[in-house]
Amino acid sequence: MRITLKRFVVGTLGALVALGGSLARAEEPIRIGSVLSVTGPAAFLGDPELKTLQLYVEDLNKKGGVLGRSIQLVHYDDGSDANKANSFTKRLLDDDKVDVLIGGTTTGATMSMVPLAERSGTPFVSLAGAVVIVEPVKKFVFKTPHTDRMAAEKVFEDMKKRGYTKVALLSETSGFGQSGKKETEAVAAKYGISLVANETYGPKDTDMSPQLTKIKAAPGVQAVFVFGLGQGPAIVTKNYRQLGISLPLYQSHGVASDEFLKLAGPAAEGVRLPSPAQLIPEKLPANDPQKPVVSAYEKAYKERYKQDVSSFGGYAYDGLMLVVDAMKRAGSADKAKVRDALEATKGYVGTSGKVNMSPTDHMGLDLTSFRMLEVK
Repeated sequence: MRITLKRFVVGTLGALVALGGSLARAEEPIRIGSVLSVTGPAAFLGDPELKTLQLYVEDLNKKGGVLGRSIQLVHYDDGSDANKANSFTKRLLDDDKVDVLIGGTTTGATMSMVPLAERSGTPFVSLAGAVVIVEPVKKFVFKTPHTDRMAAEKVFEDMKKRGYTKVALLSETSGFGQSGKKETEAVAAKYGISLVANETYGPKDTDMSPQLTKIKAAPGVQAVFVFGLGQGPAIVTKNYRQLGISLPLYQSHGVASDEFLKLAGPAAEGVRLPSPAQLIPEKLPANDPQKPVVSAYEKAYKERYKQDVSSFGGYAYDGLMLVVDAMKRAGSADKAKVRDALEATKGYVGTSGKVNMSPTDHMGLDLTSFRMLEVK
């Protein structure tokens, strides 16, 4: 009897120890790692991205987390420096042991993070715009914003309708601007458009008058397309008006925020740009499937931060919710299973549009998810 009792007690203790270990593992938080440009030239993109992630991680945890586990957001500010983004990503993967990566505010930062995510087999949802992020497809890398190629196509689609065939391009020498320049050049002929001037400026330049003066003198130019992000496009817009250029002015989705309007001021009047639906929730028809999503995000963000929303914060919202949706469908935070579930995303309606991913498309948006806006 004693031997049996002893065995029973030891066996019970062993089971309790095993159960305790299992419970401890179950209660481990799901760690989401993020590198964002909260300061530096790209701060007006990265700041709302971080605020959005903090807002919704907090909200999800109030509702019980995901898969019965809380979410822990581990974030670093790369100061708009791609080299720092690489270093912080190493820290997130090696020291913080994150389960997934959301971030890469700029294309440069994202591309410095990509090799690390791929080598470690960690799902990475980028918040940057260039097509190079998802073409060619990389196994563990996804993105939420529309691509620069799509922005160029949407702009040229609008120009074609208005009869503009001779266009000047002014692009930034950042990763986003360089990729935008390349994609714009590649799709121009498809829309019957020729680039009669092709100038560039640096992301830290404070006066683009010399480039705009050359554009103004270009033979037969009918419209101007600016491809950049941060403060540069606002400076271009101001210089444009100061030089008395009256040609139609187009910007890329890199300026899709109220911050651009604040920086450019009255000079932004009449500027046309492609944008996600996030900037115009009140103008969407009642039956638009995005209306409840973008309206709820706008309400929550404004209530919390007393600030206007931007499409960039919306990209972060989509990044987080796509990951949460994938984990729920996978029933796990396992990296490989989350990757597979992300790739199988179908019919997710976010701030950027309806997302349908596949093994050959790690963004899942089409041109109809862009809206052409005019500043008034």
